[in-house]
Amino acid sequence: MSRTVINGPEDWEKMAGTQLGVSSWMTISQDKINKFAEATEDYQWIHTDVEKAKKDSPFKNTIAHGYLSISLIPGLIPQIIETPGIKLAVNYAIENLRFSEPVPAGSQVRLKLAINEVKNLRGIIRVKFDVCLELKDCPKPVYKGTTVYLYHY
Repeated sequence: MSRTVINGPEDWEKMAGTQLGVSSWMTISQDKINKFAEATEDYQWIHTDVEKAKKDSPFKNTIAHGYLSISLIPGLIPQIIETPGIKLAVNYAIENLRFSEPVPAGSQVRLKLAINEVKNLRGIIRVKFDVCLELKDCPKPVYKGTTVYLYHY
C-alpha cells in the first residue's frame, strides 16, 4: 500500500478536496475491546460479556465501544499519509461524526480518508479530514464525520 507524502505547508494547500485513500483492514478482537474497557473503565456488558451478548444483545455478539472506533483514527492515518518534517501533530477537533453501524467483535474495519479543507495559520496547518470507517462486507459505514488536525512545522 502506498502512502501519500505531504512534505510541507505548500503540499497541504494543494491537497484540499483530495481523496487520499484507505488504510489496511484491522481486526477488532474481543481482547482489543476488553483492553479499551479497562483503559476507560467502561465495562458495559454489550462490550465485554460475550455470553450475555450472545443471548441478550440485538447484535448476538459483543460490539466495540464507539469511542474505541474513533480512537483508531490517529493510528490509521499514517497508513494513508506520510508527513515528514512536521514537529508535532495535534488532534484538534471532531465535527459532525455520526455512528451508523456497530462493530461486532471479530470484524474488520478500515479508514477512508479525504482532505476537506486546509488553512495555513502561520506555520501551523489546520487540516479538516473527512473520515469514514468502513466495516468489511457491510454496505453502511461505521461512522462518517470530520476530524481536525493541527500540523506544526
